[in-house]
Amino acid sequence: MEARDPELKKELDATLHARKELGDDYESALVESFLEKVEQRLDGTVDRRVRRQLAEQQMVVARGSAKPPHNQSSFGERFGFGAVSLVLAIPLSAIGVANAGLKGLIVAWLGIVGVNAVHAAHGMPWLRGKREKAHWDD
Repeated sequence: MEARDPELKKELDATLHARKELGDDYESALVESFLEKVEQRLDGTVDRRVRRQLAEQQMVVARGSAKPPHNQSSFGERFGFGAVSLVLAIPLSAIGVANAGLKGLIVAWLGIVGVNAVHAAHGMPWLRGKREKAHWDD
């Protein structure tokens, strides 16, 4: 498997090497430190993508060719929410497994999927049971 981010791969290798040298006592601190670096990298990527998407939307609006959707979430918002959910899924899964084993893992992932489903349904009124007002309903 080819690493997409060589710097992050180096960080992982260094973390694994440090774990071997320091032992199990420092494992949680090392994992937490590595996850913070991953989260920072992910936040930077999400920020760049959101800025790019917003700039593209502003260009479309400035050209007058389309109006931005009012009630629909943008791609950047949906992507960011999904990315943050996956980043938070790691510690939530670990906590669930540590406290309740497989049942805890299942409950954690049901919560993650539930939150993402509700967020996805936010932009889809037909999933919430509401219907859009048609022009003949005036």
